[in-house]
Amino acid sequence: MGQKTRNLQYFLTGENFTDALRVTGGILLPPLVLSQLGYLQLGVLAAIGALSVSIPDIPGPAVHKRNGMLWACAAIFVVAMLTGFARLHPLLLGAELLLLSFLLSMFPVYGNRAAAVGSAALLVMIMVMDEPRTAAEVPLISTCILLGGVWYMSLSLLFYRLRPYRPVQQALGECVHAVARFLQLKATFYAPGTNLETAFSQLVAQQVLVNEKQEAVRELLFKSRLLVKESTTTSRRLLLTFVDLVDLYEQVTMIHYDYGSLRKRFGSSGILAEIGSQIERLADVLDQLGYAIQAGAQPLPLPDLLQQLEGVKEKIDQVALAHPQESILALKKVLVNLRAISQRIGDMHQYYRTESLPQPSPRPQVNYSSFVHSQPFSRSLLLDNLSPRSAIFKHAVRVAVACLLGYISTRLLPYGEHSYWVLLTTVVILKPAFSLSKQRNYHRLLGTLIGGGIGFCLLLLLNEPTILFALLVVLMIGTFSFIRTNYIISVIFMTPFVLIIFSFLGANNLVLVQERMLDTLVGSAIALAVSYLVFPSWESQQLRPLMQQVLEANMLYLQKLASRLQGQAVGEEDYKLARKEVYVRSANLSAAFQRMLSEPRSKQRNSREVHRFVVLNHILSASIATLAAAWQRPEQGVGPDSGRLLRRSLAQLKETCARLGPAAGGYAVQEGGAEGLMHPEAIAEGRPENRPDDKAALSPDERLLQEQLEFLYKISTDIRKSTEGILA
Repeated sequence: MGQKTRNLQYFLTGENFTDALRVTGGILLPPLVLSQLGYLQLGVLAAIGALSVSIPDIPGPAVHKRNGMLWACAAIFVVAMLTGFARLHPLLLGAELLLLSFLLSMFPVYGNRAAAVGSAALLVMIMVMDEPRTAAEVPLISTCILLGGVWYMSLSLLFYRLRPYRPVQQALGECVHAVARFLQLKATFYAPGTNLETAFSQLVAQQVLVNEKQEAVRELLFKSRLLVKESTTTSRRLLLTFVDLVDLYEQVTMIHYDYGSLRKRFGSSGILAEIGSQIERLADVLDQLGYAIQAGAQPLPLPDLLQQLEGVKEKIDQVALAHPQESILALKKVLVNLRAISQRIGDMHQYYRTESLPQPSPRPQVNYSSFVHSQPFSRSLLLDNLSPRSAIFKHAVRVAVACLLGYISTRLLPYGEHSYWVLLTTVVILKPAFSLSKQRNYHRLLGTLIGGGIGFCLLLLLNEPTILFALLVVLMIGTFSFIRTNYIISVIFMTPFVLIIFSFLGANNLVLVQERMLDTLVGSAIALAVSYLVFPSWESQQLRPLMQQVLEANMLYLQKLASRLQGQAVGEEDYKLARKEVYVRSANLSAAFQRMLSEPRSKQRNSREVHRFVVLNHILSASIATLAAAWQRPEQGVGPDSGRLLRRSLAQLKETCARLGPAAGGYAVQEGGAEGLMHPEAIAEGRPENRPDDKAALSPDERLLQEQLEFLYKISTDIRKSTEGILA
């Protein structure tokens, strides 16, 4: 099966498409029903309410969805009432726009769902400000909008009640899909013609996506009583799959060696290409499993993965005979890792091929709540962010200024009947970071231009209302399917459906297209100017704390290994939390770096060195994971030289972290950790005293471990040098 076909299957069974169907139905049904009763205008108002409440209906636990939509219903009703009365006095409406746009844009201090509630209220405020109604009609307008919101909330919760496991199945399937793609990218490192720098860039970008998908699954799994505390077969199956998937991701990360050295030593033998092909086969099998999970279907029969690896083993043996002077231990380690990945995939596959699941192991129960972040709703949190030092405060000021400028422009310039499109465009485009606003601005303009042309042609060529309505449904589904993942495609779908809606209401098609284009252009210009001039947020200013947090997380991760080396017990939960922090912090840094690249060149500082820092830290965490696997066996011995290398690596990282400033994220190595745990005498304690320092006298396992520690030290040194270049 081709990759394009698989991607289409993922799309049609994914959460975005499913949500798009629900949102489209929730918006269209009120005006359809009420138009049959002669109340089309009231139906349109109800549709506005449904659209608004659909915004906080983002993926997450059902109780969070319900609470978010309840708050959205209350917010849109209050804002509709205030705006309905304020619009009767232009100065009062301007003051309301300034104040409410600022307050509603401060909601992100309480998390993404609260931010969506604020966006829903902003949407209603903008949509109502041009409603030509009297004061006596304001309560009716507000009530219709509220009822539309309540209708959509009821519809959404009904869908969840009917299929409570569906959201987590979809999120887990997408997560498996992202990890499979990560594994596929790993295979490219074994292709002789691959540019390693480009491959690392692609891998780091995919790591951001994997982290995003893992966080989404954690939110659903670990904050849902149905999935964590109620031990049904389905809930256990999903939980076991995700736990194994995170461990599998670590196994995939471990497939890391000095690829340049491997190419020099084994490039001509063909073994690296064979390893790459086998990794691609594993990625394809994993991808098939992800689709089955997402679709709620039984996966296809699993091929004998271990048998397929026998071909790799035979070729490694042939390489050993052909190159007796070369150590093939690294190749054998890769083979062991591939076997572990195959076994893990087989375990996950078996969960869905049998009704009986493995019994819980007797190991200590993991506290899953520690793996998810809970956002407190306190007044002090909001007050603490009412400062120019807060990024959210700066964004709220930009939104308020942009809304005021948009409102003034609609009053001073000759506009049509839909001047609120200027404010709507401005609010949608403005994002906390300049790079995101710039990207959204470009996508909005280009999408509106293409979509406007398509919409005008459709309205010019088609006059049959039934056909136009069918197209409207398709365009709406397309809009809401891509609105979270590909904004430009979403806008291309959105513009024609907006034009079709207003054509049903009797608007002139050509005038409507021209007005849409002009309003989008003005709104985009305001958004771009404000994001550049008012408290501009440049990613280069945010990189230093993110770099420091990544280093601190890697130091803590490495310290867990140091504790194991000393013979101390390291709890599974502590180890996995340290591992999770490395992935999260690395993804945050990678995402910030990608955003910086889309900013003006004058605002990009040391982009090449920052890119090198990002890649080196990815290699560092991969090397630590590889060492973690080697030290999971208690009989694994480590010589004093190895201990000294590890201590020196930790010291390098600690020195680099200190150069970046005071502790940033609370993940630094504990006091005395680098020096105390890794003191040579502490390492030697409890270990054989006669372990030789001579590398030639070491066993093959010890020699490979020594080489990995030398590589770890080299990477730590390179990170320090890269940091010095950034700070210069």
